[in-house]
Amino acid sequence: MFVLPNLFTLSSVFCGLLAITKAIEGGNANLQTACLSIFFGLFFDMADGRVARLTKTQSDFGVQIDSLADTITFGVAPAIVAWAWGLSNFEGFGLFTVFMFLSCGVIRLARFNVMAARNAGPDGFFLGIPIPLGAGLIISPVLYDLETMGGFLDPKLYIGLVIAVSLLMVSNVRYRSFKKTSWSVPRIAILMSLIVGFIVLAFTLETSLTLFLYASSFTALGVAENLIGLLFKRQTTTLETPSSTQLPEPPELDTPDSLLK
Repeated sequence: MFVLPNLFTLSSVFCGLLAITKAIEGGNANLQTACLSIFFGLFFDMADGRVARLTKTQSDFGVQIDSLADTITFGVAPAIVAWAWGLSNFEGFGLFTVFMFLSCGVIRLARFNVMAARNAGPDGFFLGIPIPLGAGLIISPVLYDLETMGGFLDPKLYIGLVIAVSLLMVSNVRYRSFKKTSWSVPRIAILMSLIVGFIVLAFTLETSLTLFLYASSFTALGVAENLIGLLFKRQTTTLETPSSTQLPEPPELDTPDSLLK
């Protein structure tokens, strides 16, 4: 049973390796295969943790091998795909952009491992977007551009997207993990609505564009929730701070001990 979740993890590594080899070969069809391989890696990455919990085979070894696998499949592979798709045209700046994505992803994974070992993370949340989500955010528009035969994605705007995703991975923005969510009837209804909406959009638009819209919406909602929380906290602090115009409290009088008895 201990081997089962790790097989899913290694399947994700294989998807990452396939994506890298196809991206190196180049060509529209090979780049599409590379992007799809990364998305298949996302499936295996989501499955290994759930299999480990179902079979009660969670371990420190599983945490470490999962992070190493994520480095390959959602760090190295997306960086090479982005480079092969068009960032190589920017030469040194393009190389810096993909290196920034990979570096921030590795930092994000290392921080997660340290916090998991110390049990120091915010309960029900994770800090910064996880690297699989970051990979999805930069790969889905590339896949859509390849499926529509180019012209959809401006390389300069894409560089801005990659840099923004990189910074969000190492940010202190809190995102809901939903791992400990109690599934009440309203929440189940919301989840089913999101699934139905995804299916409808996937048939109306391309699946890759739908994935990008969902991933970017989740990312934007997390940022908005944090900004609203900071604003509310600042307003609360302002209201609790005594005004400088308030009258000073009268000094305490010395009370004889006999009156306290």
